[in-house]
Amino acid sequence: MKSTGEVIGIGPDFPTAFGKAQAAAGVSLPESGTVFISVTDTDKAAATQLAAQLHDLGFEILATEGTSQAISRMGTPVKAINKIAEGSPHVVDMIEERHCDLVINTPTGSGARADGYEIRSAAIRHGIPSVTTLTGASAAVRAMAARANGYGEVMSLQELHVR
Repeated sequence: MKSTGEVIGIGPDFPTAFGKAQAAAGVSLPESGTVFISVTDTDKAAATQLAAQLHDLGFEILATEGTSQAISRMGTPVKAINKIAEGSPHVVDMIEERHCDLVINTPTGSGARADGYEIRSAAIRHGIPSVTTLTGASAAVRAMAARANGYGEVMSLQELHVR
């Protein structure tokens, strides 16, 4: 039997298990730094909650203008950044300069999808986690919060069953 690359995360709750599964898959969710958020209009309300949670965890928030306005209205500090078509500085510049540690981007529409592709490609090139759904972003933020509260080390199944 050949390995197909599956990983598993085991924990007392979903955020802990998800965080461990991400780590096992080689996705390094950040412990600190800067998060870029750009979401479609229908996702803005939920994104403001994620931004607030990330701010509470100590992250700086960058967002495109529309997303930035929604986040700011809810009282969370945020720095507005250009869309790619608006010129530098934009998120790809921030990724290339290592000033972005997590990307949350839910693109819709042809322009947003093209930008989303450029953003995700830059993130992949630089090993920066990129999330394209609010469900995934929520799971990632919950996992980051669980880790901040100390969810323990990642271990193999063999190590787990020795205990």
